[in-house]
Amino acid sequence: MQKESSRKKPKQSADLLSYEQALREEGYTLFCGVDEAGRGPLAGPVCAAAVILPAGWVPEGLNDSKKLTEKQRERLFPIIQEGALDFGIAFADVDEIERLNILGATFLAMNRAIGSLRTVPPLALIDGNRNNAIRYESRCVVGGDGKCASIAAASVLAKVSRDRLMQEYAARYPQYGFEKHKGYGTKAHYEALRQYGPCPIHRMSFLPADMRQQA
Repeated sequence: MQKESSRKKPKQSADLLSYEQALREEGYTLFCGVDEAGRGPLAGPVCAAAVILPAGWVPEGLNDSKKLTEKQRERLFPIIQEGALDFGIAFADVDEIERLNILGATFLAMNRAIGSLRTVPPLALIDGNRNNAIRYESRCVVGGDGKCASIAAASVLAKVSRDRLMQEYAARYPQYGFEKHKGYGTKAHYEALRQYGPCPIHRMSFLPADMRQQA
């Protein structure tokens, strides 16, 4: 019988580790993955997470949060939190999105998430192709949530954290159906906006002019 230590890792796990293994070969022993959730919705904050995973560890079933079901993300959420060496979760609220624009607010949330780590690592891996407003040493990883375990883990923490907050908003503003669409621009959400007008957590700059006038 083959020993556990010599068994091959599942393909998905190996794929998510290859980028990080290359970083370790460069000499990095500690780094965090950073991702966001909620750049596109019409309502609610943007959320970012930063995660430092143990070397070689990928939670079973981890993937880009967009490729996972809500149930899968909820299952992974505590597993990542318990298994990570450290993690940080932070938000930028609607007022900050309106003041800074969504990209600036996303960077703000990312900086907050990185800064909340007990020890900020020498390198932050940022999902996407822009990191110009990240205050920490960082590197962009395009499509990182599908190719880097730390970023994939951050994508799950950010997505679940934001979804849970939108569930709380759904109880406060039940007419909009936030528990279903999480603030994204679905047909039902636009219909609710036409009927009730925007509420305090709507991003006014994201709304059509006629809906902004209803505020």
